Amino acid sequence: MKIVFEDIKRLAGSSFRILVNPKLNDFYYWHFHPEFELTFIVAPKGTRRVGNHVSDFEGSDLVFIGSNIPHLNFDYGIKTEYEKVVLQIKEDFFKNDFSTTPELASIYQLFENSKKVVSFHGDIKNKIGKRLQKIHLLSHFEQFIEVLSLFQILATSSEMTLLHDRPFENLYNNKEQLRLKVVYKFIENNYQRAVSIEEIAKLTHLSKAAFCRYFKKMTRLTFTEFLNQYRIEQAKRLLQSDKNVTETCYECGFESLSYFNRIFKKVVGENPIQFKKR
Repeated sequence: MKIVFEDIKRLAGSSFRILVNPKLNDFYYWHFHPEFELTFIVAPKGTRRVGNHVSDFEGSDLVFIGSNIPHLNFDYGIKTEYEKVVLQIKEDFFKNDFSTTPELASIYQLFENSKKVVSFHGDIKNKIGKRLQKIHLLSHFEQFIEVLSLFQILATSSEMTLLHDRPFENLYNNKEQLRLKVVYKFIENNYQRAVSIEEIAKLTHLSKAAFCRYFKKMTRLTFTEFLNQYRIEQAKRLLQSDKNVTETCYECGFESLSYFNRIFKKVVGENPIQFKKR
């Protein structure tokens, strides 16, 4: 796992790029780019990972991601049939007139809110999603008008949620990418066993205290919090299959059933039995 800077080449004659059904479900693509991105996906279930936010979605998902915010492809790990449309807009799309044109005031605020990542739900999600699925059939000029129309509808909708409390700050550089790559790979390969901070700090060539400061700065979480969240994500997948709570607990690296239940409820909002029944 590593974060990748994606250099997006826009099509000639267009201010944005439209991707229809790019199949990346077997590829863990944790990346960022200067372009704003509106993603719509239809799938029985999946996981949304944007910035510091991790959550599941069911049926469909519509998210507006701000410039340079790290995110994972929304189809990662999906084994069923799915449909996805990605609209990527250059950061200078409204560079000169965006903030000063009264008619664009609502859209301007939506783009400002995208710094916190915007998730849409309810009727607006399906309404916009259906139009996004057809946008690639339009001419460049018609696409431009349609993009403006879609963002005006989104900007004036109340069916939205901000996924971060404050604008997300991208703190990644090449050296930190390499360190995080080591950490993420280690967690992926070792989450099923007991893991100590001393062990992972040694791998990153930092003291325990320095590693804890670094990791908190990069993820806004302690290493233990991050590891537990990763384990809980794996636990949710096991519970959705045929695993019972006890099997899931120990297969995901937890050494105590009571601790597993407590962390699961803290992260998910309900205990493992309730989650499995639902």
